[in-house]
Amino acid sequence: MNRRSFLKNTTASGIAFISPIPKAMLFAENITKLTILHTNDVHSRVDPFPDDGSRNAGRGGAARRASIIERVRAQEDHVILLDSGDIFQGTPYFNFFGGEIEIKLMQKMKYDASTIGNHDFDNGIDALVKQMQTTDFPMLNCNYNYADNALSTITQEYKIIKKGDVKIGILGVGIKLDGLVPKKLSGNTRYNDPIPNAQRIANHLKNEMDCDLVICLSHLGYKYKGDYISDVKLASSTENIDIILGGHTHTFMKNPDVQKNIKGEPVIINQVGWAGLMMGRIDLKFEKNRKNKCLSCENLFVE
Repeated sequence: MNRRSFLKNTTASGIAFISPIPKAMLFAENITKLTILHTNDVHSRVDPFPDDGSRNAGRGGAARRASIIERVRAQEDHVILLDSGDIFQGTPYFNFFGGEIEIKLMQKMKYDASTIGNHDFDNGIDALVKQMQTTDFPMLNCNYNYADNALSTITQEYKIIKKGDVKIGILGVGIKLDGLVPKKLSGNTRYNDPIPNAQRIANHLKNEMDCDLVICLSHLGYKYKGDYISDVKLASSTENIDIILGGHTHTFMKNPDVQKNIKGEPVIINQVGWAGLMMGRIDLKFEKNRKNKCLSCENLFVE
C-alpha cells in the first residue's frame, strides 16, 4: 500500500497507545519510526512554577523540557520538535528581555518549526522579527498576508523535513487577530480564512511534493460552541492533513482526539495545555508495502 495512505483506515479506537517498539525490532521489520515532540502556549515560562503549594508548584520549566527532549533524541533516531505559537508573554522574562530568552532557549533545544500565536505580536512586528532573525527554525503561517511588512522575512507557508525514508510536510495557520491584537502591534497583517489556505498547502505537500505525512501547526483553538474556526472544524473541512497540533485554547489533552476529514479519513488533533507544563509525543511507524498507523500517542507532564 502506498505510504501516503497513512491513517486512512484508522479510527479512534484503532489507535494503539502502547510502549515504543525496540529499535532492533523496527529494523528487522523494515519500519521507519518517527517521533513528534510538540509544545504550545509556553508563554515565557522559563522557570518552573514557584514551589508555593499551588496546583502547579515546582512543575514545568525550560530546563526540564530540554532534558526530556535530549533523552528522547538519545533513544530515537528520527525526532522532530514543533511549537504551535504563543511563545511570548506571561512572565517578567518577556517584559524585561522582549522574547530574547525564549527564542534562544528554543534555538538551543533545536526546534524545527513554530507557528505564530496572537501573543507573539505583543511587542509589535519589528520586535518579533528581531528575535526570529537569530534562529534556524521558521515561523510557519499560510493564512496571514504580510507581504508589505517585515514578517515576510521570517515566515514561510510550509517546511519539508526528511527523516530517514519519511518526508514530512509542515504548515501553519493562525487565529483571527481582530479583537486579540491591537492594530499598532500587528500592523497591516491581514487575516485570511485558514480552511482554504490550509487546504491549498496540504494539497501541494501531499500531491505535488509527495509528502508521506502532513502536519498542521495551528493557533486556532481546539473547539468552540459557536462558528469560530477551530482545529476540529479545520479537520472536518479539509483533506490531506494527517495531524493538527494545536494551541490558543490551553486545552490539556490526556490523549489526542481523532476527527474525520471531508473524505471520512481520520485526523489526529493534539494540544498540551499551556506554560510548558506538558509536552506532546506522537510516535508513528511507516512500513514499506504495508499500511501505516499510529504506534503510540502520549502527552508527558514536564516535572
